[in-house]
Amino acid sequence: MQILLGLVLLSWFFHSLLFLPFIRILYHIRLQRLQQVTRDVFNKRTPLFDKFHHHKAGTPVGGGLLIILVTTVLFPIVLLLMHYFWLPITAVYPLAGEVKILLFTFISFGLLGLLDDVKKTFAWVKNDFLGLRLRHKLILEIILASIIGFWLMNDLKISIFHIPHMGVFQLGWWYIPFAAFIIIAFANAFNITDGLDGLSTGVLLISLFAFWFLSASILDTVLSTFIALWIGGVLAFLYFNVLPSRIFLGDVGALSFGATFAVVGLILGKTPALVVIGGIFVVEVASSLVQLVSKSLTGKKIFAAAPLHLWLQVKGWQESKIVMRFWIIAIVLALFGLWLALLA
Repeated sequence: MQILLGLVLLSWFFHSLLFLPFIRILYHIRLQRLQQVTRDVFNKRTPLFDKFHHHKAGTPVGGGLLIILVTTVLFPIVLLLMHYFWLPITAVYPLAGEVKILLFTFISFGLLGLLDDVKKTFAWVKNDFLGLRLRHKLILEIILASIIGFWLMNDLKISIFHIPHMGVFQLGWWYIPFAAFIIIAFANAFNITDGLDGLSTGVLLISLFAFWFLSASILDTVLSTFIALWIGGVLAFLYFNVLPSRIFLGDVGALSFGATFAVVGLILGKTPALVVIGGIFVVEVASSLVQLVSKSLTGKKIFAAAPLHLWLQVKGWQESKIVMRFWIIAIVLALFGLWLALLA
């Protein structure tokens, strides 16, 4: 655990050094939020969002890219150094397979999100394939998530769904679409939650500590190391992302972090705990889906606005109050999820 805590600090240090020059680079290339083209994950205009966040126009987008780059570089280097200095590396699954799945998810969904960020920022790609219409994006998400689901089953031999006190269900090949659904759901849920300064990353940080505890408890060094480096990066980013934010995560970070968060839960074999620990993300995407279905079937809205955090803004809640209270709820959910995960 001492080594893992050191890795968190090491990752935080490197990310903290790089974020200020990285923000300047984003300003230089003008990868910034342009309020007049703000759209949600369904490619719909968001006038209520624009109303509450018009003053944030011009803020750089793409903070997730730096975290992906630095963590991806540090992760294999740290594992190689641990091996070179004879430090114990224990793993529940084949080491190479676990590393491959974690990095592939982290990078591939990040690239998909980066294309979306480019579309929203630069007008010259709006009508190109890089514009990533919703159907293109969904197809790519399904392909990537299915590949990851296949590797989880084939390489790591994970094909079960365990519910505490109810039993273990063998899914067989059905595990692939099951895992793909979980990955896609959390990727988009995180993206939807990423609407207020510090909201999604603060909730993620709390949730990752819960998963870090679980990975350390089963002595999975590979997963514990990855989460430790990821926590350090998110912690450094959150310093610049709290209200008023100096940089946004962007779709590059939101899709990557949501998908990888789901994969970590799947690797741990704790899907029910994943849903609880990531409960804020689940509620946020559920509120958006309920709103969408209601409008499609009845032509009426259930909420004045969706997702939940935007509805609370419409109700008069201050942005800082929403974020802080969501963090508190995330802590409670993380504790409850840990308790659930530790049940026999």
